[in-house]
Amino acid sequence: QVQLVESGGGLVQAGGSLRLSCVVSGRTIGNYAMGWFRQAPGKEREFVASIAWSGTLTQFADSLKGRFTISKDNAKNTVYLQMNNLKGEDTAVYYCASGREPYYIRGRQIDYWGPGTQVTVSS
Repeated sequence: QVQLVESGGGLVQAGGSLRLSCVVSGRTIGNYAMGWFRQAPGKEREFVASIAWSGTLTQFADSLKGRFTISKDNAKNTVYLQMNNLKGEDTAVYYCASGREPYYIRGRQIDYWGPGTQVTVSS
């Protein structure tokens, strides 16, 4: 049984930073693309970032480039999302996702989702 469990969310002031973690069990992240999505109240879930199986290819939503980074530790089977210079519009539930393909997440089939972690940015 594959499980994804996010952690690291919370309340932060605008301009602050958070690092989200996603621990995966039942699937080796070194074989698949992994990613993060978010959903703000009243909005659809949107793509945030992804990292390929090799860790050498990353993608980000255009609006987040330069503020967010994605990384992973295959030995820990964990994916991270570092979020810097947070803004009020970053407030959302952040979801970890495991893709079906090795390179990309955006616009591709998602096999597994985590339950999400809340990030709230106060201004």
